[in-house]
Amino acid sequence: MQRLKWLLLLLIVNVSARAQQSTRLTGNWEFLKQDVGGIWEIMRPVGKGNPESVPLWQSVQLPHCVNAEDAVDPDVNYYQGPAWYRTQLDINNPYNTGRTLLFFEGAGQKTDVYVYTTKVGSHTGGYDEWSVDITDAVAAFKKTAVYQSQFKGKIPIAIRSDNSRDLEMIPSDLSDFNVYGGIYRYLNLVYTPLIAIDKLFAKAEVDKTGKLGSVNVSARMYFSSPPAGGGGREGAGSAGVTIKLIDPTGKPVQQKEVALTSLTSDIHLADFTLKTPQLWSPQKPVLYTVEATITTAAGNYVQQEKIGFRHFEFVDHGPFMLNGQRLLLRGTHRHEDQAGVAAAMTEDMMRQEMIMMKEMGVNFIRLGHYQQSRIILNLCDSLGIFVWEEIPWCRGGLGGPVYKEQARRMLTNMIEQHYNHPAVIIWGLGNENDWPGDFPEFDKEQIRSFMKELNELSHHLDLSRKTAIRRCDFCKDIVDVYSPSIWAGWYRGLFTEYKQATEEEFKKVTHFLHVEWGGDSHAGRHSESPDKALQSVKTGGGADERAGDASLYGGAARVSKDGDWSETYLCNLVDWHLKEQENMPWLTGTAQWPFKDFSTPVRPDNPVPYMNQKGVVERDLTKKEAYYVFQSYWTTRPMVHIYGHSWPVRWGNEDEEKMIKVYSNCTEAELFVNGKSYGIKKRNSQDFPAAGLRWNIALKGGAQEVKVIARTGKVEVRDSIRFQYQTEKWGKPAGLMLEKISEANGIATMQVKLLDNKGMLCLDAANWIRFSLAGDGKLIDNQGTSSGSRLVQAYNGRAIIRVQTNGGKSMIGAKSEGLKTVFKDL
Repeated sequence: MQRLKWLLLLLIVNVSARAQQSTRLTGNWEFLKQDVGGIWEIMRPVGKGNPESVPLWQSVQLPHCVNAEDAVDPDVNYYQGPAWYRTQLDINNPYNTGRTLLFFEGAGQKTDVYVYTTKVGSHTGGYDEWSVDITDAVAAFKKTAVYQSQFKGKIPIAIRSDNSRDLEMIPSDLSDFNVYGGIYRYLNLVYTPLIAIDKLFAKAEVDKTGKLGSVNVSARMYFSSPPAGGGGREGAGSAGVTIKLIDPTGKPVQQKEVALTSLTSDIHLADFTLKTPQLWSPQKPVLYTVEATITTAAGNYVQQEKIGFRHFEFVDHGPFMLNGQRLLLRGTHRHEDQAGVAAAMTEDMMRQEMIMMKEMGVNFIRLGHYQQSRIILNLCDSLGIFVWEEIPWCRGGLGGPVYKEQARRMLTNMIEQHYNHPAVIIWGLGNENDWPGDFPEFDKEQIRSFMKELNELSHHLDLSRKTAIRRCDFCKDIVDVYSPSIWAGWYRGLFTEYKQATEEEFKKVTHFLHVEWGGDSHAGRHSESPDKALQSVKTGGGADERAGDASLYGGAARVSKDGDWSETYLCNLVDWHLKEQENMPWLTGTAQWPFKDFSTPVRPDNPVPYMNQKGVVERDLTKKEAYYVFQSYWTTRPMVHIYGHSWPVRWGNEDEEKMIKVYSNCTEAELFVNGKSYGIKKRNSQDFPAAGLRWNIALKGGAQEVKVIARTGKVEVRDSIRFQYQTEKWGKPAGLMLEKISEANGIATMQVKLLDNKGMLCLDAANWIRFSLAGDGKLIDNQGTSSGSRLVQAYNGRAIIRVQTNGGKSMIGAKSEGLKTVFKDL
């Protein structure tokens, strides 16, 4: 029912605010993953089967990412270079004097656009919106002979996308994420009348008491010469605008009419005042609408923008306040990345991801490390999730004039394009700008100078939001809000040092917000002794990550290098952090890094190669155990979860006491093992681990059935798991066993086990496993998940891969260094 509630809410409020005549161009595209000799090579007529019909093009749907699979291919570097897209469009602009645009919601990283052989536009920057006016080029092409003879009345469009490495472009290729290529956000065909709104700015404010709201509305017009033969500038001189303020129920509450006397620069349209407006908050994300209608003799144009009234404040050396009350920001992070598609996430994928965050209890998100799709910002508005959004000045140092101009342009675009979203409270200016490497010179004063310039530009464009950076101590005095590096229990120190380390950093700045904390976990890997690595970790040396800490080799002892990467350890780390945060009344908030595992070129040796595995869900949105730890602290809807749903075999001695943990937000819980009650325990958030909902149970070997009933008043929620308890000891892995464990809808799930010389499952084995396939089927690999990679570390002596059988015969193989390769017929 909760999921249905959010879906209904989004259907009501998350509608497009762009021009009425806008169409997503999703189908009938061809793709080429290489460069061509010239634009004519794309447009020249060739017959199918003709030797001249090379190179070969692939049919694709938009959005599409060049690196949909190779970003996580364990055996190659991901492709960075030019690629091409082409299609043919029916273009019939209904406005006699109107313009025809291609509106890009994002494409990476450098893009050139052609109508037939005419280049009509270019853009550098993979994450901001931009458009190309193709009106004149289309009109000119329609006059050519090939318009009808070769293209049968359609307009050929070609787009070159290029994510080649370039030191004078942000983000740096040293960044801990892929710099993707392709048209990986929606591309739209837009028809506008001669006069239209390019950007509608609606600044909604409310005083601290919440009794008086105001809206300032201004606009930047799109006005261009009409196309040749388009009928002149009819109506241009008699344009008027009607501006309406519409309440959350859809009722207009105020209206003003303005004559357009000028079409240059930003035009002030209206001011509204509103007594006791309904306030926007994470609990009640109430949205008003500003609607502007331009009326001319040539036709009307309507644009809507959602706004929200809220008053927020970062108290000096204190907490975060919303609408006059303290609010603890409970946050996470998001990268634009998904299994099978990389950056090319559909709107449905984005919606599912954001609803899962909300159901986890998130009320704040940092969009790392670049401005993201307008769809995500709309979802944050609708769901009630505060936003820190930032430009991709990330690592590497500081480049020259071209580099700086791109940063200025992207900051300007980010603020102007997302200005109206009530969810946005912070504009991020950079990330880890203390990280050198792209240039022979690393000058802190030059970085400080440019940071000051960006800070001033941000405040000039928008005084209503704060500026922020993460991890660049020599610039922390420049921005409004600063986040230092605190990775207690992962890159440095113990997680029990988290509160002390945070307090020390909190005192160093006026406004503090802790973004990025957590740790990696290999989904499906669990441990009976998760804290063993902590014995060798030094304490008292701070909790910031330093150069080389992400490496799995060398340096001081640290959990990131010496730990087991189990879900068990991550749950303990998260549990401790959340417990402490409840007793830090001065804390503004934090953001765990990140919500979902994501691809990165700088981590080839991780258990899933080229994946940052710090997410609480996998790259395909499969929940890890830590997701439920957050739910137990951050949500109010009754929930309960027994730890270990993906832990089929536990181990130990006969009658050894084993801890069974339950994560719940209920008042109390009762545990049953094999039908026997082990009593009721009360929840106490400060009783670590699992807020006191843990039982030490003496287990006998064999099958175990565990159930829990959690209660708050008369409300009950339940959960159950089954697992085997193995008391037999095992030796070193001596062989592999490959088996099919399920098959449905043409997908076979295969599991390999590491066994000792007596055939016992080696439950602590973390050997590398490589899968291969011959025949009619296809491995479902290059997904960046624990069960979707052909090269993967075992989790508790096993590993899984899926095969698309295609209704035929195949043979799958599994190998591990030093062991005999095994095969299985499918």
